[in-house]
Amino acid sequence: MFARIARFEGGKGGDIEAETRDMRKDIEAFRRGEEGTYMPELSRLVSRLEIFADRQSGSVAAIVYCETEEQLREADRILDSMSPRNADWGQRVSVDTYEVVLDETTALRRVA
Repeated sequence: MFARIARFEGGKGGDIEAETRDMRKDIEAFRRGEEGTYMPELSRLVSRLEIFADRQSGSVAAIVYCETEEQLREADRILDSMSPRNADWGQRVSVDTYEVVLDETTALRRVA
């Protein structure tokens, strides 16, 4: 599995919320078999999406996961050409790609 992490800074809380709400609507439309407003080819490339926000500082980290490196390269090309729809979502300050070498969920308690 591979991941692309894009960081944004300078956003405003309400616009961060509006952008993620729009993304959620598109994802729900895709699940119903409809086409959203985001580029539809992303839905065939990305297997998972996570958005982390610090509303106080206006920072956002968006992580997309792809099963193969080829899918990640294609998703990266598409995402590089996009901008947030809400102007005050912030400016992209970095993009990094990684191979996911560990993806485990652990309980935060000891087994008796």
